[in-house]
Order: sequence, then structure tokens, then C-alpha cells
Amino acid sequence: MTSTGPVQAVPPAFLEALAAVRRASCRREIRLQEIPAPARLAPYALALSADVHERVARSKTETAAPVHAEELATGRFVLLHDPAGSALWDGTFRIVTYIRARMESEMGNDTMLGSVAWTWLLDSLNESGADYRQAGGTTTRVLSESYGTLADRPETIDIELRASWTPGDHDISTHLEAWADMVCTFAGLPPLPSGVTALPHRRLS
Repeated sequence: MTSTGPVQAVPPAFLEALAAVRRASCRREIRLQEIPAPARLAPYALALSADVHERVARSKTETAAPVHAEELATGRFVLLHDPAGSALWDGTFRIVTYIRARMESEMGNDTMLGSVAWTWLLDSLNESGADYRQAGGTTTRVLSESYGTLADRPETIDIELRASWTPGDHDISTHLEAWADMVCTFAGLPPLPSGVTALPHRRLS
């Protein structure tokens, strides 16, 4: 967590939001940890990273990903707070997120993939009961091809989603839970939001 003032000056609203984050109940397959928060986006901020690895996904009893486990999806969740409010946010809080996952070439080349990824975000928020407004984001497909001595490496396509929205209240737990579910959806793990089909991921050796 970052702030521009002493601990005792942290606004009650932000402390309430932090308490809600601690109450969040996220899926076992996902590893969450706090990371340094951006210092210039808002006076107060909290940042979390999330990773889903193949072996963790196969065994819910594991609490940490093995060293050589394949990463299925990764993401960042940043909670921003400006007590003065922001016209761009339409509020005093803003959630900024990033998710990346690797897809099989056939699925990665689907022109509808970006729209599907955006739908995952909205479905996750709505199904979790999160109160939000002013949602916006972009999706990107990243093609990686190897040549020369690396020519044997398979072609890969990553889908990336960058999004942000304004929470309607201080109960950030529902927003974090929805986002964690979305990271798992990107990783291709069930259960999924109603009507959504898991996309297969290339298993790299």
C-alpha cells in the first residue's frame, strides 16, 4: 500500500476498502500477493499480483506453484483512492486491472476473442454482485514467432486485457473476488460464468 501521508492520516474510507480486500474469498488455484503500488496515480493505492499455474490448477491442496510449473494466466489488481474525487473516475475510488494468458493459435486468431475477454469481465462483475460504473478497457492479442536457432519453438498468441472501473461502494471484496474468478477464466479453469466456454491453452514442454 502506498500513501502520501502518515499512517494515522489514512482516510477511513480507504481503511474500510483495505479491510474488505482482506475479507475477500478467492479461488484456491490463484496465488495472490501484495506488490509495490503505483505512487503517482492517486494519493492512496494498493496493488496485488495474481498467478495461476498448471500444477496448482490440477491440485487444490497445493499452496504454492512449483518452480517449473507452467503459468496459465497472470494479472495485476490496483485499487486507487483520491479523497478529493476525480471527474474522470466519477468517484473517489478506481480499480485498474491487467490480465494476460496464452492461447492456442487457432483460438488466439479468432477475431471475436477480444469481445469475449471483455464479456468475461462484465459477466464476472455482474455475477459477483459488484456495484460498479464507468467501466472501460482494451484487449490486445500478441503474436510471438521464433526464428533461427529458436525456430523450433511453437508460435504463441497471448491475450491481454487492460481494464478499469469505479466501484459503487467500499466493499471491494466482491470486486477482487470477481477479478480473481476472471483470471481463472482466462486460465481456462472451471467453473465459468454462465454461457462461457473455456478456451484451450497450449501446453508448452
